[in-house]
Amino acid sequence: MSSNRYIHMMRSQLLIVSSLVIFAACSSVPVEQRSDVRDTYENDNRAIFDFNMGVDTYVIEPVASEYRKAVPEGGQTAIAHHLAWAGLPSTAINSTLQGKYENAGLAVLSFAINGLTLGFVDLMGDDATPIHKEDFGQTLAAADIEEGSYLMVPFLGPHTTRSLTGRVVDMVLNPYSILDAGAPLQTWQTARIPATAVSFRAANFEEINDVKYNALDPYARTRSVYYQQRNGLLGDQLRGDGASSVDDEFEDFFGDDG
Repeated sequence: MSSNRYIHMMRSQLLIVSSLVIFAACSSVPVEQRSDVRDTYENDNRAIFDFNMGVDTYVIEPVASEYRKAVPEGGQTAIAHHLAWAGLPSTAINSTLQGKYENAGLAVLSFAINGLTLGFVDLMGDDATPIHKEDFGQTLAAADIEEGSYLMVPFLGPHTTRSLTGRVVDMVLNPYSILDAGAPLQTWQTARIPATAVSFRAANFEEINDVKYNALDPYARTRSVYYQQRNGLLGDQLRGDGASSVDDEFEDFFGDDG
């Protein structure tokens, strides 16, 4: 691994680990004063949420708006396909760790076949068996690790203690951080995270703005949608299938897993 890539990976991990340390030092809110019993650090979480919404208002939302105007719908779809394709190695690894070998095999197959177009075109077709996104937070859930407190992380958005810990591990397991393929891969890996945020923000522009500007309590609504999303992803741990009750990509608005 090159020294520059190692430094980049360590900086990303340090951001997340630092967030965990900060929350460990935060004052917890008494249970009777919380709007949700899982939101141990609600006061601090709300302050960070306001910061994240400021970043969205002044950076992500205007960039996504211009992206929607400048890039044709077909181009936006191709970019979204490419970004989803880039996340398949993580899904393959975590599916294997959870014993979901069929999903792991499908992820590897899709990564290989769609790699012919770098993922911009889905050569598997609409009739292919769906591949369910898996991350190390889900792997921890499969091992019956408690989810911990709800956390609103600067730039990265909503997490639980378990999902944030899983995110650190996903970074370590990320093949793109391990491969020493030179500056082009490093540049692409660095750009992939903000590109994912902008792509998802553009694809869900009206829905996110509705929560942001029209919800009585945007913070509480975001928290509710996040738990629905995570429970949907984790539902197959309980049901034994790969179903998800809500949009699997909600979390990607707040950051990619690699």
